[in-house]
Amino acid sequence: MVISKNMESLVAGSSVIRKLFEEGLQMAQVVGKENVYDFSLGNPASPVPEQVTKAIGDVLKENTDAYVHGYMKNAGFDETREAVAKHLNKAFGMDYSMEDIIMTVGAAGAMNCIFRAMLNPEDEVIAFAPFFGEYKNYASNYGGKLVVVPPCLPDFDLNLAELDEKITEKTKCIIVNNPNNPSGRIYPKETIEKLRDIVEKAEARVGHPIYVLCDEPYRELAYDNATVPYIPSIIKNSIYIYSYSKTLSLPGERIGYLALSKDADGYKELIGALVVANRVLGFVNAPSLFQLVIGRCQDVGVDLEFYDRNRRLLYEKLTELGFEVVKPEGAFYLLVKSPFEDENKFVELGKKQHIIMVSTTTFGCPGYVRIAYCVDYEMIKRSLSAFENLAKECQIR
Repeated sequence: MVISKNMESLVAGSSVIRKLFEEGLQMAQVVGKENVYDFSLGNPASPVPEQVTKAIGDVLKENTDAYVHGYMKNAGFDETREAVAKHLNKAFGMDYSMEDIIMTVGAAGAMNCIFRAMLNPEDEVIAFAPFFGEYKNYASNYGGKLVVVPPCLPDFDLNLAELDEKITEKTKCIIVNNPNNPSGRIYPKETIEKLRDIVEKAEARVGHPIYVLCDEPYRELAYDNATVPYIPSIIKNSIYIYSYSKTLSLPGERIGYLALSKDADGYKELIGALVVANRVLGFVNAPSLFQLVIGRCQDVGVDLEFYDRNRRLLYEKLTELGFEVVKPEGAFYLLVKSPFEDENKFVELGKKQHIIMVSTTTFGCPGYVRIAYCVDYEMIKRSLSAFENLAKECQIR
């Protein structure tokens, strides 16, 4: 065997979403790109903000090549970390300093750094379903095990009723993705306070800290004036994880950060381990140019209307057609309940209409499909007749 046993299992379970995305590309070669309605991938179609484009030019003009494209501290440029800390302090009343911020290769890089720093073989990470499927792979990279709390239906709130029984002495982390991918649910402050109480009692019971990982790449995508609570201001042992992929439409630039408050238990040894993890995992440091760019773009907001217009059109039309749809409060995904017990049948019928949807079994939530509406508005309009045909095929009415 050439590859490792661990990698063999990962290859066998390779990303369903990526396969569907590639299938959509193949379909477009046959029927034309304009006739394929690909809702598979969370790849933002919203234009990159002008301030970001300007910052790229300014950074390149104002600095030497050696500085812009060279090495810096493994934790990142001081000026960028300082800018991030000031932004978080102003926005959420925190007391971060530059030393509490580590620039990472997106949110995925941040989570891998955390797991590398914290997990021993067989340690456990808890995730609430539905959850981003790569969490399981990230934990397994370091011998960890993902423990899943089943979804709370039909409202998709955090299933706190079943959380406590999942916490053991091996539990190191609990992941909270807010707003949630794929449900679009925003967990309110009251829910996070209940989570805090459960975690603190569990910490006393198991005899060690349990860290809540706040995975929030969709924080700014909150509709109808909804508020996303800042978890580190509520739960002491939290690590905040952020990415600019969604808010600034920069997924391919792989830029994000993690923030750890000095009030967290074990801060000194943990922050040091996180910096070293950034290096030894082979990232070495986050991309240099975009560290400097986002340092100048802390107050640049997402084009919320771009996504909200898509959300409203799809939700209203699919509901009108008779589909059972979870109305998203945030992010840019719709969960649609499958008319069939096996949602893969629904996915396949969608393909006949050139609609690419994703089964949510890999999200720990079978019976639904995910529709990523971070796409061009005109594509959604073109897709509506295909959804009408799909409703007829499924005998929704």
